Amino acid sequence: MSGKAFNRESIFGAWMGRAKRAAAIMVLATVCIPWSSGVHAAAAQEDIRVVIFADLGSKYKATVPAVTLKSSGGLSVGQNSGGSFQTWMGLPDSTARFSVDSYRVKVLEGNEAAAIKAAQALQKTNDKPTVFIGSKNGSSVYQVYAGIYASEQSAQAAVQRISSATGAQAEVKGNKHWSTGSYGSEQEANLVRTTIAAAGFDAFTVIQSRGQYAVWVGEESNDSKLLALKTELESKQPRLTLSKVNATQTGLIIRQEAGVTTGSQVMSHYKLSGSDNSKVIVSGGNDGIQVMERSQRIYRGEMEIGMTSGQLALVNEVPLEQYLYSVVGAEVYSSWPDEALKAQAVAARSYALAQGNRFQIGNVVDGTLSQAYNGKSSEHANVNEAVDATAGEVIKSGGKVVEAVFSSNAGGVTADASEVWNIGGEAFASVDSSGDTSAQKGAQEWYHVLLSSGKTGYIREDNAKELEGVTEAGLDKITVTAENTNVRPIPQIQSTVTPIAKAQPGEEIIVLEKVPQSGDYAWVRGPFTSAQLAKSLQGKVTGTVPSSINHLDVTKRGPSGRVLEVEANGSPLKVKYPDMFRSAMGGLPSTLFDIASTGSYTVLGADGATSHVSGTQGTQILSASGSSTSSGNGVIVMNEDRHARVIDKTQSFIFTGKGNGHGLGLSQWGANGLAEQGYDYKKILQHYYKNVDIVKD
Repeated sequence: MSGKAFNRESIFGAWMGRAKRAAAIMVLATVCIPWSSGVHAAAAQEDIRVVIFADLGSKYKATVPAVTLKSSGGLSVGQNSGGSFQTWMGLPDSTARFSVDSYRVKVLEGNEAAAIKAAQALQKTNDKPTVFIGSKNGSSVYQVYAGIYASEQSAQAAVQRISSATGAQAEVKGNKHWSTGSYGSEQEANLVRTTIAAAGFDAFTVIQSRGQYAVWVGEESNDSKLLALKTELESKQPRLTLSKVNATQTGLIIRQEAGVTTGSQVMSHYKLSGSDNSKVIVSGGNDGIQVMERSQRIYRGEMEIGMTSGQLALVNEVPLEQYLYSVVGAEVYSSWPDEALKAQAVAARSYALAQGNRFQIGNVVDGTLSQAYNGKSSEHANVNEAVDATAGEVIKSGGKVVEAVFSSNAGGVTADASEVWNIGGEAFASVDSSGDTSAQKGAQEWYHVLLSSGKTGYIREDNAKELEGVTEAGLDKITVTAENTNVRPIPQIQSTVTPIAKAQPGEEIIVLEKVPQSGDYAWVRGPFTSAQLAKSLQGKVTGTVPSSINHLDVTKRGPSGRVLEVEANGSPLKVKYPDMFRSAMGGLPSTLFDIASTGSYTVLGADGATSHVSGTQGTQILSASGSSTSSGNGVIVMNEDRHARVIDKTQSFIFTGKGNGHGLGLSQWGANGLAEQGYDYKKILQHYYKNVDIVKD
């Protein structure tokens, strides 16, 4: 669309006659659960529908009371009819707000100062305010609303807390109106609306279609209030002919929003009325549309305004290949080799086309439940070229498009389907992914150290120097090179986490081991206390969570070594599927992990039996002078691989692991490593997905 300004009567010829195809689907494998191994591939189609805001129940919920859409080339609004687009109006202001005609709480009606005060009080709460400005009883008036609410009951429940926060006498408003009839122009409708508002009633001009307007009176929450309003209207405006607005009537209620809460000047605000089938389309042309409530991202394609469960639904409809520009650019680094970018593009496209209409009103969502989709901000020329070079190419097995799930880093070996969601298919098997180590290139290593205070932590190698000699146990020693060197709880700089200690030059520090910096390939998490783990387990495991966790053990692993079963205090922790252990254990990067406790260790007896020894029990030590018991903080134990750790009297748990994501299918870092070794994208994909063909669909 050109940069011209258009009025509401403008016809956008570029939109006319454009067929709107049903959309394909795409969902990110790194975090989402696959749709179904039995779902057939959809045919490649022009557009994909990306849900940005909606209330879809347990499937997806991200709601806002209104969205602010902006385009440098101006916005236009219309509706699809008979397979073609019909323009209702052009918006020369380039910015507009949209919401839906659902239940709200009217907080107050008064002057600007009172409106600002109430809005500021609500801005800090979950009952977000909107401030409209209009004319009533012959003078300007500000009206403050809160919400949107899915039902009259939920709106009524909000009244008390809103009144408490603002000191105002709040009341519930809804989507029931009286209509005074239809008009052929906005100006004609405005004359009627002004007359009704001058008599003290809430009246609104409504766009019902191109060139068709109406005036609606009232915004009541139930029929009894609506009937009472009619009686009052007929007593003060006896010449009005009133008809009840059909609940399914699609229309855009025109209002003016004050800049009190949006941080801008007064702007047009359009409330979509009707049912879940009511929709309007907003276009920004070639300039794209900026969604201020979604981190001000600019999106290609068009925005569909609709309603689900009484809440605003915003769906971005965009050509699939253009969608991939953003997705691939958000999923992997644009600086990676071309073959790695191509592999990602084909995997993402295949996953897309293997889905059904998963999210009801759309195919994917733009958050972490689906693929990372950041609009135009994540596009890059290198990525776009890789998408274009593989246009239409998909992964097939047995004549069907493979649901090509992928993750960030497999930790050296990909997962078997049994280790993730217990579903998959013949295309998935545990394979070597040695290219994953490319994620560590250039990263520092860290010393895992024991301080003289008995505390343990991590010091980055460039902040320390090794000392001559070793301890009696054969452990190395270091000292730091600068005053007040931070000793970190894990081998990673965390700006929001307080260091466990400060080390000084000249202080001899015992090195327990040297480890890579925590990242996508190798990582350390914790220490987590018993209480922290118990809280994290709530709602993620079936059965009762122990009030106190003394021992936590991995008791079964899958083909790749990923965790299948964990016991707490000797009792199994049951999860819906194995990959849930990631979230159950405090948000671990992967299930390819080991668990170590700070307050106990495990002893393997001569008979093969294992036993847990607590730091509070004391440790039996054999020496040339006989046997003795050591207890307290700072006791070092070492396994047969000479990995040392410290046992103290406080029990907490440390997780060490490899990989980032579920590990099933393509490993993004592994693909990068293979591309650096000279593999082309087809060989990369056929390494990670077994018995498949790469074809143009």
